[in-house]
Amino acid sequence: MGIKRGGSSLGVHRNRGGGGGGSRFPVVSLVLVLVLAPMVFFIGRGIYSADSIDQNDSSKHQELQDVDWRTKLALEHVIDVIKANTDDMGPLSLDSFRKNNFSASWKFDGQENVVDSVNIQETPKLKQDTSLDDTHTQHEDSPASLARRQLREKRRERRAAELLKQDDDVSIKLENAAIERSKSVDSAVLGKYSIWRKEADNENIDTTVRLMRDQMIMARVYVSIALLKNKTDMAHELQTRIKESQRALGDATTDNDLNPSAPEKIKAMGQLLSKARDQLYDCKLVTGKLRAMLQSADEQVRSLKKQSTFLSQLAAKTIPNGIHCLSMRLTIEYYLLPPEKRKFPKKENLENPSLYHYALFSDNVLAASVVVNSTIMNAKEPEKHVFHLVSDKLNFGAMNMWFLLNPPGKATIHVENVDEFKWLNSSYCPVLRQLESAAMKEFYFKADHHTTLSAGSSNLKYRNPKYLSMLNHLRFYLPQVYPKLNKILFLDDDIVVQKDLTGLWKVDLHGKVNGAVETCGESFHRFDKYLNFSNPHIARNFDPNACGWAYGMNVFDLKQWKKRDITGIYHKWQNMNEDRVLWKLGTLPPGLMTFYGLTHPLDKSWHVLGLGYNPSVDKNDIENAAVIHYNGNMKPWLELAMTRYRSYWVKYIKFDHPYIRGCKIKE
Repeated sequence: MGIKRGGSSLGVHRNRGGGGGGSRFPVVSLVLVLVLAPMVFFIGRGIYSADSIDQNDSSKHQELQDVDWRTKLALEHVIDVIKANTDDMGPLSLDSFRKNNFSASWKFDGQENVVDSVNIQETPKLKQDTSLDDTHTQHEDSPASLARRQLREKRRERRAAELLKQDDDVSIKLENAAIERSKSVDSAVLGKYSIWRKEADNENIDTTVRLMRDQMIMARVYVSIALLKNKTDMAHELQTRIKESQRALGDATTDNDLNPSAPEKIKAMGQLLSKARDQLYDCKLVTGKLRAMLQSADEQVRSLKKQSTFLSQLAAKTIPNGIHCLSMRLTIEYYLLPPEKRKFPKKENLENPSLYHYALFSDNVLAASVVVNSTIMNAKEPEKHVFHLVSDKLNFGAMNMWFLLNPPGKATIHVENVDEFKWLNSSYCPVLRQLESAAMKEFYFKADHHTTLSAGSSNLKYRNPKYLSMLNHLRFYLPQVYPKLNKILFLDDDIVVQKDLTGLWKVDLHGKVNGAVETCGESFHRFDKYLNFSNPHIARNFDPNACGWAYGMNVFDLKQWKKRDITGIYHKWQNMNEDRVLWKLGTLPPGLMTFYGLTHPLDKSWHVLGLGYNPSVDKNDIENAAVIHYNGNMKPWLELAMTRYRSYWVKYIKFDHPYIRGCKIKE
């Protein structure tokens, strides 16, 4: 125990005595580790960070140099283009572009401004930029650059000149096209119309005109109501405004034709109508008055339509003064000629069946001349054409004299007088016998004439003098008039020939007698339109839906005519119609009956109809037709004629002829 204690004592003592050597070393080591370790860590991290920063700075600097190099080349090209295209604005300073004159839109990713990146370069880089500037300046001033710039300028000038020339060519084409279109416009039909007027852009060109008319209608209504209510002052004021509006309206049909005072009159009338409405308006009275005015207007329209029909038919029957003058002067000249000079040459051709023969029955010298002239002018072999003209006693001399003065070239022509056909008498011809009957005279010349135009208009169409003339019925006696001919082409005097017609003699009629163009494209050109199917004779022998055809250009096979006794068939039906129970007057209904089942349809291009009544005949059909027909009341020699069709007829008239000029017949 003593030893242990002593040992312990010694050990403890020894430790305390050696405190400067062994016992203090671990403490010092621990302190050094705790202090130096963080220092080493932070110093190492700082060294690493510095290296990283140096490396990043170096890489960024290198990237900046690369971007600056590429950007510099791009800027050189852009500045070169700008300078080349702005020579007319004076010299540009390249340094100003590199420093402060860049647009804010010139931005690059990774940099705020190219100019800033250029300005922060180091001195060696600045020297390199200076050398690049010198190189760019030398390149900019090189002859090759100047030559390219001049070529670009020349190309621009050449291109500009080409564009200007193209614009001029287009303008000229448009002007020429407009001129051609304007030539095709029929000014006589369009009246005052012009495509340059403002009204052409407005569908409602008569809005103001209709407003004024409506105001006047309402004013008349209020006038009658004012008189009923003894408001004489109001009635007088309304009548005054009505007269003023009528004067302002005049004959205007469009707003542009109105009197300049029209707006004032409309305003004044509107104010007065508002006042009248407050004082006089009564729904029942206004409605009754408007209904009475409507019925009255409807009756007036019907009456005017009847009068218009009467007057148009009356005008169609008249002969213009110029044509009457021409006929009279030619007749006088003819009978002053010695007999030996009244004869036509080439009489041997009149009965030659190998030639092309035409039958033309007319009492109109001018119309007959157009038919003959147009046929000859369009014929391929005019010397083979023979014209057989038949006129009445009144116009026989004029017809002879005209063609003696104006022979149809190499063609043959002969004129006859229908009154000299002794075989054509009442004992042989039913029409002549019927015309001599008391019933027919009563129908045509009855004493109790109607006192008004409209009252007698219902049957006026059938009182046309052509139905009394044998010239109109002579078409049913062709073999008797021309006994030695085999085939003949019948022409009306209101047609114009536009092509050579010799092809019609080559058409195979397949044993039929009549070659004609059918007209049953519309329902009203079928048999039931012309014949009375309530009569048993008509209903038993004919089909009401059978197709009609047209007179005016017909080729007749006279051999088949004689074989089938066509004239006898005509006489049969004509005798049965003495009281006009089968058809009204005219030659088409008996023609349809006589040639029923004996008509061969021709191509429609041979004969185009409707130019005397239809304003919408297709222009292409007219120009492609061999014959155009002015059937209807609007004959081309009348003032009623439609202007759009008249030019096809007048071009065959010799307006410089002394007789034409002397009778004041004008285009």
